[in-house]
Amino acid sequence: MSMRYFTIDEANALIPELEPLVSELLKRRARASRESREMGPMLSDLRSDVGGPQATHLAGEFAEIERLVGQVQAYGCVIKSLEAGLVDFLCERDGRDVFLCWRFGEPHIEYFHELHTGFQSRQRL
Repeated sequence: MSMRYFTIDEANALIPELEPLVSELLKRRARASRESREMGPMLSDLRSDVGGPQATHLAGEFAEIERLVGQVQAYGCVIKSLEAGLVDFLCERDGRDVFLCWRFGEPHIEYFHELHTGFQSRQRL
């Protein structure tokens, strides 16, 4: 993954392309989480033969999640939270590096935060 610098306009221009990818990521992550909880007892039993269609399907879900993460990150942005659909874009603002912060469902980027902080510390642009 190679991060790049974005202007606010460049990052906002990517939102329509990222939105369906992040939507699919959120759906698949929720499904994989649910399925792995359902398989929990089988996965924790060392004598269990973990295989079959359920395990194969779950492995496929994780592979697809990994592929989608790579696809999003290929744009040069960073997925900060699969659970919340948070994506950050490196940006120079007032002479310092910050992350422009977008959350799935927001129509465009309205916030940024320092590199060493996160979503809780985001500030309006």
